Amino acid sequence: MNVGGRYAVRVVAAASLLSAVLGSIHAFSVFIEPLETRFAVSRSAVSLTYSLALVSLTVAVLLGPRIFGRWPAAVFVLGVGLFAASGLIIARSSTSLFELWVGYSLMFGLANGLGYGFGLQLAAQFCPGREGLAMGIVTAAYALGAAISPVLFDVAIAAGGVGTAMLGLAAALVVASGVSAAIMATARAHFRIAEKGAAAPASALRGQALLWLGYFGGVLAGLMVIGHAAALASSLNPGVASWIAPMIIAVCNLLGSLVGGRLADKVPIGILLATLALITSAALLWLAILGTDGGLYFGLGVGLGAVGFAYGGTITAYPAAIAKLYGMEQSATVYGRVFTAWGSAGLLGPLLAGYLFDLGGDYMIALFAAAGIGLISVAAVATLFWRQSRREC
Repeated sequence: MNVGGRYAVRVVAAASLLSAVLGSIHAFSVFIEPLETRFAVSRSAVSLTYSLALVSLTVAVLLGPRIFGRWPAAVFVLGVGLFAASGLIIARSSTSLFELWVGYSLMFGLANGLGYGFGLQLAAQFCPGREGLAMGIVTAAYALGAAISPVLFDVAIAAGGVGTAMLGLAAALVVASGVSAAIMATARAHFRIAEKGAAAPASALRGQALLWLGYFGGVLAGLMVIGHAAALASSLNPGVASWIAPMIIAVCNLLGSLVGGRLADKVPIGILLATLALITSAALLWLAILGTDGGLYFGLGVGLGAVGFAYGGTITAYPAAIAKLYGMEQSATVYGRVFTAWGSAGLLGPLLAGYLFDLGGDYMIALFAAAGIGLISVAAVATLFWRQSRREC
């Protein structure tokens, strides 16, 4: 498990491969309008599909550490891929929103959280001292999948509808999980289970609560925009291709993941987390003010890109911060708890955006509301690290 060793490289590569395919969940906005037509339902109802998938994903990350170490890594990732593909096949043939929720939101969502959470923590375990970089690479791969998939989904939908796109994704998951399992087998990878210890002191629990609040405020805006990217772009700039907004966000998400992971190993983590939250709030105000009048590139492109960059940095920096604050032995457990903030934001953000859109006919109120919530993240992070600096003095 040496940094830069051949086993470390293999494990990070295998985790990143599966992560890239799983990242396609964040291209769901491409499906919104076709699913509205298919089931003849409101946008908020369709948006609930994505929100429920994020809830399932969150439950998997929270409970995953209890089962991560029960099987060799190769067996685990192969099982995740097959389970995810099964869910997508059910969703492909769904004739109601309930069936879609069972296949996509529940099964694919659970598999997504298990695969992503497992790969993220396993990569960090194999790269002691550079946890941020390892987690950044796996997260960047997740973002890469979200960047590539909108175009592929758009082509598949045009050729045969949403069902064709989901069948293609199921096939990709089977292949990716098989290759990932083969690589993990050559490295004889196995998740290291944390030793049971004493209960965390009250100060540590208060710190986790502040991390939860900071994470919630930091990612709510990103998930709100990601969940409605194609529809948001169309609302601000009618006629824009449906794949452009998800791709801009995902590419910048990828860049933010790499930069955030690297900076997490180099700069004070509190400053990094607060700065990313400020960038998010500023980007939302940019979209609300200049998203329409500023043009496709200056107004919409810059705003969406900044949201994607800050989101990518945030979802990389928080697990890295937790690993450094609590140690790798407790990282998976503590991260699972704090990650429920991401799931809560994932449930509230897209659903709230859909509700406010149905209410007012545009996304303006949602953008301003999310910008304000981002400031809560800044306050929580500042409080946490101010208290920590006081204890160290």
